[in-house]
Amino acid sequence: MAKSNLRLVTPDAELRTVTLRRRSNREMGRDREHLTEREVECLIKAARGQPTRPPRRDHDPDRFPSWIAGATGMMHVRRAKGGQDATHPLLGDELRALRELKRQSASPFVFASERRGPFTPSGFAKLFARAGEEAEIGFKVHPHMLRHACGYALANKGLDTRTLQAYLGHRSINSTTRYAALAPGRFKNIWGRA
Repeated sequence: MAKSNLRLVTPDAELRTVTLRRRSNREMGRDREHLTEREVECLIKAARGQPTRPPRRDHDPDRFPSWIAGATGMMHVRRAKGGQDATHPLLGDELRALRELKRQSASPFVFASERRGPFTPSGFAKLFARAGEEAEIGFKVHPHMLRHACGYALANKGLDTRTLQAYLGHRSINSTTRYAALAPGRFKNIWGRA
């Protein structure tokens, strides 16, 4: 039986809330909450080997949902948990991959399950976990790690914290500073020497 995060307490006249404790990364078998760029590349290669749906041509392959503007190469990002919505550019290879995915799909959804329904968050998490095992990352992975990987990668490339905050949709700069804190290049040339 798995160890529970709940513990028994003796009844008390004082009304209190019992807080659930999130298991630490170390307890879950990983030493960090993000993926490196190399690990993301390995995941992409592994995910390409996942089974795909057979193509069907009885729909408009160039029709994208409203959040992807295929003609302009822009994507509207609607944030969860009170984040700020944004419009992000899609690079050429991303747009080509989305068009190809839409051409192969027999579903009105861009990301569809094998039953042609919308890909659910839990379905994507399972697919992502399988790709992590296939890529032999060495620890359990989950989709939110891609968001952290993006933040760290952009901070490592020298993107300023305010731009990174807007890109990730953080309302508070405090949520963004974690990425800049670990960027190794931030002290490079601080004294004007190489």
